[in-house]
Amino acid sequence: MKVVAILNPISGAGADVHAAEHRTALLASELDRRGLRGHAEIHLTSHAGHARALATAAVTGGAQLVLVWGGDGTANEAGTALLESGVPLGLVPAGSGNGLAAALCTPRDPRAAIAAALDGPTRAIDVGRLGGRPFLNIAGIGVDARVASLFNLRAKGTRGRWPYILLGVTEGCRYAGRRYDIDLDGERLTLDALLIAFANGAEYGNGVRLTAARPDDGVLDAVVIEDRSVLARFWHARHLVTGTADRAPRVLVRPVRHAVVRADGPMDYHVDGEPGRSEGPLEVTVHPRALLVKG
Repeated sequence: MKVVAILNPISGAGADVHAAEHRTALLASELDRRGLRGHAEIHLTSHAGHARALATAAVTGGAQLVLVWGGDGTANEAGTALLESGVPLGLVPAGSGNGLAAALCTPRDPRAAIAAALDGPTRAIDVGRLGGRPFLNIAGIGVDARVASLFNLRAKGTRGRWPYILLGVTEGCRYAGRRYDIDLDGERLTLDALLIAFANGAEYGNGVRLTAARPDDGVLDAVVIEDRSVLARFWHARHLVTGTADRAPRVLVRPVRHAVVRADGPMDYHVDGEPGRSEGPLEVTVHPRALLVKG
């Protein structure tokens, strides 16, 4: 089996100057144990978009597995290059949230995750698109996009769970909801929303569960949270910890295959935590079984 491994040396709060060395050594050891070292390539990412380029080259070069060691953003880049390719994605989670790992039930221990990727079964999962950009786990418009944008501005070594939570609390206090026109499989809604999310997986990461979405059921879960007072925002946010967002008042959760979101003026959004901005309507689609995963 030809394996191409893509390691992000700065993913996660625990990454330090020795992370690349330690991760490479552990992966090489596990490949050696299986007699795969001579059939493997190990690459380190150095800039945004590098994982996508490396995965694209892996497909062209005949790889039979692309193993990504990093967070949701790195997995998104590589996974985008693997869509409909027949080459599976393996994941060693090392990000700040690891929402995709939660959706795939990937072990958090690196050695166990490597074993799952190298030795585990292959299955197909769905992939969403928002504004033409694929996402493997969750895409959103509103306050979560604002938090993602600010989080991505943080310098390496200053990310992790607690900085993310702090940003969430800060933006929960000051973010202003806005009016959207939303089409969910032909049903039209007009309302003031704090958040509009489309979930292929259930969890943002760090145990913050948005829905009970499954990544292999052929649909996305649309979650629309109407705007409310700051006090109500934090009181109802408890449902994100317990995975019961659908029980909070003025929250709509339903399966969708196609959606369009419109607003007056530009809209900030994110796909798997990677921010973007749209000047026009945002279309959302789901592509069933578009990506193979291993583990």
